[in-house]
Amino acid sequence: MKPHTLHIGVALVVGLQIGSGIFSSPGVVVANTHSVGASLAVWAASGLLGWTGASSFAELGSSIPVNGGAQAYLQYAYGPLVSYLFAWTAISALKPGGNAVISLIFAEYLNRLLWHTTSAEVSPDDIPQWATKLTAVAAVLVVSAICVATPSLGPRTSVVFTTIKISITILGLVQIARGRASTSLTEPLFANSSTSPSAYALALYSGLWAFDGWDQANYVAGEMKNPEKNIPRVIHSSMAVVTTLFLLANLAYFAVLDKATVGRSNTVALDFGRALFGPIGGALFAVMVAISCFGALNGSLFTTARLICVAGREGYLPAMFGRHNKTLKTPLNAMCLQAALTIGFIVIGGGFRSLINFAVVASWSAYFVTVLGLVILRVKEPMLERPYKTWIITPLTFCAVCLFLLCMPVIAAPLEALAALGFILAGIPVYYITQRNEGAPTSGMSAMFANLVARISGRPSPGAGWEAVATEGDEQVEMTEQSRTSPRR
Repeated sequence: MKPHTLHIGVALVVGLQIGSGIFSSPGVVVANTHSVGASLAVWAASGLLGWTGASSFAELGSSIPVNGGAQAYLQYAYGPLVSYLFAWTAISALKPGGNAVISLIFAEYLNRLLWHTTSAEVSPDDIPQWATKLTAVAAVLVVSAICVATPSLGPRTSVVFTTIKISITILGLVQIARGRASTSLTEPLFANSSTSPSAYALALYSGLWAFDGWDQANYVAGEMKNPEKNIPRVIHSSMAVVTTLFLLANLAYFAVLDKATVGRSNTVALDFGRALFGPIGGALFAVMVAISCFGALNGSLFTTARLICVAGREGYLPAMFGRHNKTLKTPLNAMCLQAALTIGFIVIGGGFRSLINFAVVASWSAYFVTVLGLVILRVKEPMLERPYKTWIITPLTFCAVCLFLLCMPVIAAPLEALAALGFILAGIPVYYITQRNEGAPTSGMSAMFANLVARISGRPSPGAGWEAVATEGDEQVEMTEQSRTSPRR
């Protein structure tokens, strides 16, 4: 593959982060912070935290150059059990939970669009939860059918949907100059700001959800020309661009909408378009965001089902999930399992905002342990070659904020915190059950998860030797049967 230039690397990392979050998370942030100024400060803090995390992951990626991402770094720093728990949580909870969030955002926009055609004014609270969940379930089923029936659609549509996402953000920035400033910006920005630490933790969860994708920056940077110089350039440039875009998008929302409207809405882009251009504008923005979410769900289900399929073929899941349908030549069983898990989270997950709390607690637990491993390796292996080395204050700051984020849910969102902890701990007995060979250096799930990434990217597994971390974009993956297999150890 031809190495990426700097501007292509920046564009790829930016594209990984601009997703559905910026069209739904602003309401959750301001609802918890209670002021415009504090809300904007949370968005800036979310960007900075993602920035420190991306820099830390880049050092890990350059010093531990094996396929597998966080799972490989945990394996190197802590051993097989911790890396297994990450893999277990990712496959059983994080991926389907994240897909459920995307499908619920799609459903909220679509339902508000339909309800606005029959009523002049509709509050988000007027739409029954059953309607939103039913629409989300239908979206999962439709997208799953599309992925199974037309395996090449995912890669082709991902480019279109990424363009739409960026277009929506640009439209918001352009329209800020045309809208009259609402009371959100004419009143004191920090008036009535919340003083509850747990409320700011919940606000940060939604901000961090919108920035999700920063942890993939080291994969893109791994294919850069002159990686020692370009890794930090890609990270710093892309994080600066995304943080600026998100801050300006929030300013655009507040310039047009009052604080109360933003705070109670999960469909702020629809309210923004409606306030500027009337019902037609609201409908247009709703359609664009719904299409964007549909595309994001398409790509996510597409790649997650591929992970399950390879796991089944390697023997770490029941073999039926590794089989391809003989007629369609696609992993029908794996897609059915992925759809079932996602629908389960939609039905019993408690809604969009609760699922975000659950997903962020689970994922940032893994991020915290991973970046803490960087600090441990600085002490244990000071002579380890590090082509890129971040400032030590970077991982220390990241870990300190992570501790705050992981402690606060005990007060602010105890059910979601307990659920995330339960999913993680449930992997411990499964690990020992599957660890049949006590002398094996890695657990079944750990080896499986590393092999998944290696197979999808067309590279050898970590056991085959060291090589620079690099992945090919999800849009280049097709769900067609491969003839290559690797023996179980």
